[in-house]
Amino acid sequence: MISKAAVPALMWCVFAITTGEFVIAGILPDVARDLAVSVPAAGLLVTAYAIGMIAGGPVLTALTARYPRKPLILVLLGIAAAGNLASALAPAYPVLFAARVVTALVTSTFFANAVVIAVSAAAPGRQASTVSRLVLGMNLAMILGAPIGTFLGAGQGWRAPFLAIAACCAIGLLLVGRLVPDVREATPATSAVAELRVFRRGDVLLAIAVTAVANAGLLMVFTFFAPLVTEVTGFAAGAVAVLLLVYGVGAVAGNVAGGRLADRAPMRSQLGLLAALAAALPATWALSGSPAATAVMVFVLGALGFSVIPGMQARVLSSAAAAPTLAMAVNASAYQLAAAFAAWLGGRVIDGGLGLRALYLVAAAVTVAGIGVSAYAWTRDRARTTEPATPLQEGSK
Repeated sequence: MISKAAVPALMWCVFAITTGEFVIAGILPDVARDLAVSVPAAGLLVTAYAIGMIAGGPVLTALTARYPRKPLILVLLGIAAAGNLASALAPAYPVLFAARVVTALVTSTFFANAVVIAVSAAAPGRQASTVSRLVLGMNLAMILGAPIGTFLGAGQGWRAPFLAIAACCAIGLLLVGRLVPDVREATPATSAVAELRVFRRGDVLLAIAVTAVANAGLLMVFTFFAPLVTEVTGFAAGAVAVLLLVYGVGAVAGNVAGGRLADRAPMRSQLGLLAALAAALPATWALSGSPAATAVMVFVLGALGFSVIPGMQARVLSSAAAAPTLAMAVNASAYQLAAAFAAWLGGRVIDGGLGLRALYLVAAAVTVAGIGVSAYAWTRDRARTTEPATPLQEGSK
């Protein structure tokens, strides 16, 4: 059992590392201008980070599975701090690109180990709400870290946010070293082979598939958020940042509520929340001509979209109890793949002549597919009478 202060310490670290992922979007023009590259080339820094998480995260997690978790996350935090410091000091675009890739490589592995450590301290039936506290670190990175980093970059130059993030990671090192005890007995190290063996289990693969499919619809809307609210609804460009804040506040509220609901009835709440999201998307389509109604629906979409994440993460942990760390890293990669697919499909919808507004309806259809995958997973759970039920599964019945 770890101390109550350990989870907030880990949440701070998640906030710091995730801010490093998000902040680049707000300073891209400054990076491009200072390093004498085009804005599209600077945009590849975002792609590089995603690729690092998708491909590198699971590989690094498997290779480090045999190491004790606390020393491992301290090393990962140190790499994150060094990667952001290297980004701040990068003399040329290739150096910045390499620093972003290195930083991305440790992100999924750190988050996976942090979740496993935090859940080891959770009381029975409180796994999902514990996960939601770490996800809250991501929410805060979105609604506080990225805007503050953008503001800092505007006033002090694009290198300043990376210096600040490196300092936050260094603070995280001190917090983890002081507040997170060694948890070798509660979360024993495994091996790469043992971690990979867990993917023979159909329920693990199904849990990860739920993450990929069920999140793709909303991610499509989020990818094209700015043109949707400006070109379809008619908001001024300056209102986009405010609406993103509204979305982020909704995400925080939904994350907290979703974690509590998932503790009580994981699959029932997941299906219900996904159904509400599938209904909210066409409602947003219908109301998209009204700025006031759209602002309300932005909050609703943020809340519903993030309400399902704690339960999905907890389900992966429950399904992959023998090797949870790699499963969590692969689950994070599945989320990134969902984002990549959402961007591709959204682009096809727009280029196909259906227009921006149709994204809401296509996103609803994709979410319905996510409901189908989730319902199939629940049916399999209920049909498995020969295996002992986990606390999460018992709560779903």
